Amino acid sequence: MGDQMNKTNMPLTSQDTLRDVVGEPMELAITKELTRLDPLCRKFIAMSPFLCIGTAGTDGSGDVSPRGDPPGFVQVLDDETIVIPERPGNRRADTLCNIIDNANVGLLFFVPGLEETLRINGRAEVMRDSEILETMMVNGKIPKLAIIVKVDQAFLHCAKALRRSKLWDSSQFQQKTAFPSIGRAILQQTKTADISGEEIDELVEEDYRNNMY
Repeated sequence: MGDQMNKTNMPLTSQDTLRDVVGEPMELAITKELTRLDPLCRKFIAMSPFLCIGTAGTDGSGDVSPRGDPPGFVQVLDDETIVIPERPGNRRADTLCNIIDNANVGLLFFVPGLEETLRINGRAEVMRDSEILETMMVNGKIPKLAIIVKVDQAFLHCAKALRRSKLWDSSQFQQKTAFPSIGRAILQQTKTADISGEEIDELVEEDYRNNMY
């Protein structure tokens, strides 16, 4: 009995063992995968104001970062190519650095109110084509860079995760007071002594006002 318990507590180290536990996917889960964008994928991208992009460095370390703008901010150049504007951020540039080192990326597109999501996997580059960047101007400001993605896989993902989480259910929304402000959180995490949480909040809000684009 003890040996059996020890085995079941061990991490899975092979796909064969994993399949013994989770089983095989339905045929439809495989056949729905596309190698290029069809009209429905294009429509979903045009409706989406928000995505998450997953990247990994050469050392294997992973990162997931959000990107958001008005719906349609991601441009479809053709059935195999999309472009994501790179707006001003905190200058960590984790996503961009990873893409330069490792082109493989995964994207997850959301549309508020829809429970399905769109997944795209492909290969990315950091680009600064002025002709394309100019088409992404907002409030008179042109992004300095963009991420261009060549699509390898595209498919719609079912609603189970969003239904379980009730992500779009307004009755589940938290009050802002349920979590510390960004300034107070940073102060608590970094133990910064020479600046207050209120001062950090004001710096952040000033950045929002002046540097969103």
